[in-house]
Amino acid sequence: MSNPGDVDDTPIRSVQQLADYIAEGCKPKSEWRIGTEHEKFGFYHDTRLPPAYEPGGIRAVLDGMVEPGRWEPIDERGVPIGLKGLGTAKSASVSLEPAGQLELSGGTARTLHETKAEFDAHFAEMHRAADPLGLGFAPLGHHPTMRRDQMPIMPKARYGIMRRYMPLVGAFGLDMMTRTCTVQVNLDYASEQDMVRKLRVSLAFQPVATALFANSPFIEGKPSGFLSSRARVWTDTDNERSGMPAVMFEDGFGFERYVDWLLDVPMYFVLRDGVYHDVAGQSFRTYMKSGLPDLPGVTATLGDFGDHMTTAFTDVRVKRFLEMRGADAGRPDMMLAQSAFWTGLLYDDSSLAAAEALITQHSWNDYLRLRSEVPALAMDAPIGNRTVRHLARDLVVIAADGLKSRSCIDEQGRDERSYLDPIQAISAGEPTQAEYWLNKYHGDWAGDASRMLVEGAV
Repeated sequence: MSNPGDVDDTPIRSVQQLADYIAEGCKPKSEWRIGTEHEKFGFYHDTRLPPAYEPGGIRAVLDGMVEPGRWEPIDERGVPIGLKGLGTAKSASVSLEPAGQLELSGGTARTLHETKAEFDAHFAEMHRAADPLGLGFAPLGHHPTMRRDQMPIMPKARYGIMRRYMPLVGAFGLDMMTRTCTVQVNLDYASEQDMVRKLRVSLAFQPVATALFANSPFIEGKPSGFLSSRARVWTDTDNERSGMPAVMFEDGFGFERYVDWLLDVPMYFVLRDGVYHDVAGQSFRTYMKSGLPDLPGVTATLGDFGDHMTTAFTDVRVKRFLEMRGADAGRPDMMLAQSAFWTGLLYDDSSLAAAEALITQHSWNDYLRLRSEVPALAMDAPIGNRTVRHLARDLVVIAADGLKSRSCIDEQGRDERSYLDPIQAISAGEPTQAEYWLNKYHGDWAGDASRMLVEGAV
């Protein structure tokens, strides 16, 4: 989840104004960029327990990463809760998830080679701050050992609002907040029509990504029965704002229809003068039209709407770009592969058309059913008379063609297709990350799931 952003106090006058607000994200192809975000669990090397905010924990890591001209602290109520990038890191940030999961919200990279360089720099900066504290960080989909009540709490006000509200609307909302980590890629669109095409392709095939990148087979130290325990959590986490809304596949869908859907997603908060006001469960549509009884005299603004957009948790989130949200965090090469997969599918016209054609082989209900089955079955989940593995093979080939067409060459003369290598292997039959860990658990680890933190650390 994001750090507090710039305030836009423009009053909201109409639904069309909000649609236009999102449409401002449209960019010509020459300006399309790749933004990769990933989260990771902190742990002390000696105890394998998660660090609290302070002392000697997450705050100390943030303090240690501050660097003049590159990273400056973001404060909330006088305490650092993130970092803002400067200079070469200008479009990036570092933020905290509710239980201290450290998130890099990467800058806008032109190529995947730049994304890899950003990863390498971030991990080096993180190690310089964390190593003296005896801390490591592991990008895993679900914490392998800790109970929910054992996870620390970060001093971010919006998370307090969510902790109160989440248990009212789903069984696993607090698990989502405290015990999961994801990797997502943010990609641009050229127009409303281009947004809709890319949204439908990425939404339909998000379960395939969940299967390919499954990396969370343990809960509280034992095999959970799921290869992506994180994805299972999302099957019952405030479903009014989550999942694969049918409206996104209806005729006439576009910016205005999306806004109309979003206005009926219950609110969490309103931010004024640095204070988060708890309005969880109330209607943004009502707020926009007549205000809220708990906030007399407060008028809805575009800044409020921008904040509200961040509280929609669909598997692909529409903002002034598209966020792919279906994958577990994992090995660095796997996280890069996720960005490569979606960049290859969506940023080349021929590949996008090929992916659209592939969608039509199954119904929307097939993809919805697949979403419910891949947490347990991953690549073996059935779709039609095939499995996800067969579908993944086709999609990886299409993505490779798209990356080849981009012809983005690094200093060694390689194009971006090399970043697909890990998922080419999985789609061809090699085990997922989750299956690899399960084999270790039943073998070398002798049932010690905490070793996943050490061996999965970056």
